[in-house]
Amino acid sequence: MRSVLVFVLFAATFCWLMFSPIYKHVLIVRQAVLQKEVDYLLEIGANGDHGYISGAMMRESAGRLAAYGLQADKLEYEVRSTTGAAATDEASPLQRGVGIELTVRYPYERLFEIDRLIGLTPPGDDERMSAYGLKMSEYVP
Repeated sequence: MRSVLVFVLFAATFCWLMFSPIYKHVLIVRQAVLQKEVDYLLEIGANGDHGYISGAMMRESAGRLAAYGLQADKLEYEVRSTTGAAATDEASPLQRGVGIELTVRYPYERLFEIDRLIGLTPPGDDERMSAYGLKMSEYVP
């Protein structure tokens, strides 16, 4: 009986040691892709031609992220300005010097389930990884 228990504990620990780095790598890559996309959207949205991040830009962004394996319908975009003005309105772009803040969130999608083998509690289904950025608008009418 003791040998069976030792085998089960050893097998669980061995599985965790083998596969945990793979899931951590997936998490790191997803986080990097999200941050890269936030930086790109802010660079485009805050340039001298735009001064906003439109819904079309966010849909294109979701398409680019889907190419990396993320599910576009699970992405959450939050765009706001430092002054409280609408940062998504193409008709009234933010003037030069106003900050555009962008946050993109994506669920963990059970990446940490294997951590249960060693007694760690994975993030809940409602918890999300996120990437954040702030850039000053360069739009001049």
